[in-house]
Amino acid sequence: MARSARELFEEAMRLDPEERATLMRLLIETLDADTEEGVEDAWRVEVERRMAELDSGAVETIPWEELRARLYRR
Repeated sequence: MARSARELFEEAMRLDPEERATLMRLLIETLDADTEEGVEDAWRVEVERRMAELDSGAVETIPWEELRARLYRR
């Protein structure tokens, strides 16, 4: 007998955080099956570039509260 999504969720919540993250990634990958070729690599390169900018101090972060206030002023 197949288990419900709720039952699977409750079982997954008993996993340690790392195992839950792996399960989540695997499930999301099944939804992203129609992704264009090269998109994942392009995102990885972009994320690495942005992380390098943050690490080097080339860019500064803006606290969420400040960004939200700026957006609402527009």
